Amino acid sequence: MPEIYSPEEDSYLMSETLEKELPKLLNKNPNLSFLEVGCGGGINLKTALDVGIKKNNILGTDVNFNAIKHCRGLGFNCVKSDLFEKVNGKFDIIIFNPPYLPLDKKEPMDSRIATTGGEKGNELIIKFLKGAKEHLNKNGNIFLITSSLSPDISFGKLRYKAKEIASKKLFFEKLSVWELSLNMK
Repeated sequence: MPEIYSPEEDSYLMSETLEKELPKLLNKNPNLSFLEVGCGGGINLKTALDVGIKKNNILGTDVNFNAIKHCRGLGFNCVKSDLFEKVNGKFDIIIFNPPYLPLDKKEPMDSRIATTGGEKGNELIIKFLKGAKEHLNKNGNIFLITSSLSPDISFGKLRYKAKEIASKKLFFEKLSVWELSLNMK
């Protein structure tokens, strides 16, 4: 079984963004429901709780059962799920810090689950966005990380409104946090 994904620059960027954005959303709706797809070590579940989302309104999922056991040990409700496979219901907030790198055949198979988003790098994100529509409340928001190492995603074609709300330039790539909402047109 693979190790739990340890927080890196992308995890910290998402956490910092949530610390800024979630309080604004909580002011409008103090009973926000929150789903993290790919909860890993639980940094963003903790962030959601710390900013005021009620613990019983927080759900985490991951394909790695070690991550699920770890986050359950932190007191969070978590289920083993491949994207939305075992997720029921709709949420006000869905976050995803996905594997977003293009396939590197030299990378060991056991670490690819946490890093590789497909041949080009964005295939898993596109699959996530297609499935997220069924689980996002009408006025809900998705917070998603992408990398400049993968091709751009046409959010409009997938029927989302998108706004880049944070970014971080690293030596070899730029990470972006996107806030997405359903495009009702």
